Amino acid sequence: DVPSGTDVRPLYGALSFEEQDAAIQRSPRGRRKVVLATDIAETSLTIEGIRAVVDSGLSRGPLFDSGSGMTRLVTRPISRASAEQRRGRAGRLGPGVCYRLWTRMEQGARPEFAEPEIRHVDLAPVALELAAWGVKDAEDLIWLDRPDRGAFGEATRLLHQLGALAQDGSITTAGRRMVGFGTHPRLAHMLLEAPDPGLAADLAALVEERDPLRNAVSVDVGLRVEAIESHRTGRRRDGRLARIEKQAREFRHRSGAGHAGRVAGSQALGPTLAAAYPDRIAQRLRDGHFRLRNGHPVRVREPDPLAAADFLVVADLGGGGRDLVAFLAAEISAEEIRAAFGADVRMVSETVWKEEHARVDAVRREVLDAVVLSEGPASDPDPEAVARTLLAHTEPHHLPWDKASRQLQNRLAFLSGRHAGWPDRSSDWISENLVEWLLPFATGLTRRSELRRLDLQEALLSGLDWPRRQELDRRAPTHLEVPTGSRIALDYGSTESPILAVRLQEVFGLTETPRVDGVPVTMHLLSPAQRPVQVTQDLAGFWQTSYFDVRKDMRGRYPKHYWPENPLEAEPTRRTKPRGSRPG
Repeated sequence: DVPSGTDVRPLYGALSFEEQDAAIQRSPRGRRKVVLATDIAETSLTIEGIRAVVDSGLSRGPLFDSGSGMTRLVTRPISRASAEQRRGRAGRLGPGVCYRLWTRMEQGARPEFAEPEIRHVDLAPVALELAAWGVKDAEDLIWLDRPDRGAFGEATRLLHQLGALAQDGSITTAGRRMVGFGTHPRLAHMLLEAPDPGLAADLAALVEERDPLRNAVSVDVGLRVEAIESHRTGRRRDGRLARIEKQAREFRHRSGAGHAGRVAGSQALGPTLAAAYPDRIAQRLRDGHFRLRNGHPVRVREPDPLAAADFLVVADLGGGGRDLVAFLAAEISAEEIRAAFGADVRMVSETVWKEEHARVDAVRREVLDAVVLSEGPASDPDPEAVARTLLAHTEPHHLPWDKASRQLQNRLAFLSGRHAGWPDRSSDWISENLVEWLLPFATGLTRRSELRRLDLQEALLSGLDWPRRQELDRRAPTHLEVPTGSRIALDYGSTESPILAVRLQEVFGLTETPRVDGVPVTMHLLSPAQRPVQVTQDLAGFWQTSYFDVRKDMRGRYPKHYWPENPLEAEPTRRTKPRGSRPG
């Protein structure tokens, strides 16, 4: 609670002169005054009776983001020079003290001076003035502080949208008229183009001044226009509305509309505001969430009725980064957008992935950049575009892998790891190149389930001509024949050495380890139960040493099977025992 005998006075630029004077002048004898000021008090302004300053060390001001094309208010630490200015407010007319709400270490880390204003404000007015002087390229000038190239480029793009600049960068006739209004090019364009000059004047004045209904239930600009009209007709009195009405009269005078009010029953709020903000048309994605023409998201806080509008024109934005919030907007219809921006509206065919159905839909959209005005099914979709969209939402595990295709993938990996010129078909390569790799094979498909029709082996072999494919079969065969005549599949899962898993009895008499592309095969010698009893790349050494321990163990476990004393001279067999053999 504020103690009795204390006057608390705000001080900021949008206050009336009477309210500002109340903050500046000395309070009556015996009363204490507390002034809550923005950095307006940082200037040479003398405030009577101030003996102490409490400095937050922060300032809030406009920052233009060239990436989004938006100007927003941000809070930033002040410079050391600004801190000294604020300290000087304490006791200008006598002894005083300044309390800084930051540490000495933080003070040393602050910049000595504030960044020049030209580096962080909207440069559209500057760009228009330069064009009026005949300057087409800001780089031709010598600047004390050179503006950011990206921000200046954004400003000139806006002026092109407003019709103020010709293609070669020279100022147009409309641009010269806009300079004469002495206001932001956006508002000048609206005043020039609006069919209802009275409404345009009210909107321009409203945008220039502080929102008179800042805490209203809705950001609808129509409520503000109604408040201005109520003030004009004497039904409502408000100092802020009086300033807006005064500015509106000035705009009407400059546009040649005299002192005429708005056209009765005018419904042109959206189109009129769009003349000033052609880049801020927004489409509703879901209630409260919109997408601007440049693709950036913007929110309308519910329960605002405009949160459910299909399309908006946004005149005032706040927030930071990707979290932009609309503070002033008007509803606009698709028909009004077409009428205002017909030259920029395009019909495009696009492919859309429907995850709930795991399929690609082809749609024909009527768009204004990122804003979609209407859409329907496309009758003639581009098959390649459909396939690209399908594959962009396909993962390797969605493909129809089987043993043969996995073996082929591993065979290619085995050779590509040993020789140049063989294609990489590793899992990492497939993940990174899946779209371009499978595009020739997926053209004509629209559903993920249809991927089962892909010839995956042919896709893996793509790029290999017939001689190269024959060489693949020679260098990395799918099977090896063992002494019984059985063709046993090779496992290339390890790129170091293929694996041959074969029953021990089928390789009796095989003296040397088989080789693939000069690499000894890793032999998994199996028991009758198909379990490895020995893993070796030295079959000859196994027969001479370890075999006898294995034979002893196997005879005990599988006494009906054939376990000869001399495996090098024994007959290989797929059966329990060779025909006519004796127990061994």
